[in-house]
Amino acid sequence: MLLSTRGAVMDYGLMQHSLWTDGSDHSVQRANTTPKKLRERLHQRGISSLSTADLLTLVLSTGSGNDVIVQRVHTLLTSYSLQELLHLDVGELCQQFGLGVAKAAQCQAVLELARRLTIPSGQERYQIMSPKDAANLAMAEMTYLDHEEMRVLVLDTKHQVVANLRLYQGKVNSTVLRASEIFKPAITRNCPNILICHNHPSGAVEPSPEDIAITSQLVEAAKLLDLELVDHLIIGNHRFISLKERIGW
Repeated sequence: MLLSTRGAVMDYGLMQHSLWTDGSDHSVQRANTTPKKLRERLHQRGISSLSTADLLTLVLSTGSGNDVIVQRVHTLLTSYSLQELLHLDVGELCQQFGLGVAKAAQCQAVLELARRLTIPSGQERYQIMSPKDAANLAMAEMTYLDHEEMRVLVLDTKHQVVANLRLYQGKVNSTVLRASEIFKPAITRNCPNILICHNHPSGAVEPSPEDIAITSQLVEAAKLLDLELVDHLIIGNHRFISLKERIGW
């Protein structure tokens, strides 16, 4: 059960402290996860020897109060996964886990840096030769979203990404989708191809009847504009499905 008040978390932290200092195995565990010990282990065995909790402890443990940080990182990671932590704001981290604003900001910063490392570099145009190529690009932006979005990838004649645009945020359905808005980025950039992606916040990737109907309509609209809808991907929790492979066109 998640701890919903700062007072409850502080009480939990004190309980953890008493457990880790009573001479039991917990005391040994605590001694082995102090920032000093973690730095020693990193030096001797490399960064890969540290767990996720160890890494967050090192990031947040600067200055005084390191013992308290170790306890709070443990509480944080037993309450949420790293993916779920991406959705928490600074206020929630402060209120639920007793982190100061500076520590909460550090936590968010390192998680966001980790997420951005999964995004392909923009120094060279990213080329899409398969649904998986498109999914690798889109999932970095869309896998962890708690709401629905639709993105349009504008592709040149070599299927290189000229633009990666978010067109819709919120419920993506036939009442809000307009073919003119979807294809306009390709027309204004004089590009012949687009690929669209939308996510399911539930994590499931099975297309709904509406997903299939919308896709069929967009395929026909693209033909009228002398463009090609290369694919329509549904992004889930580290999974995706290609509607072109599923229904064909």
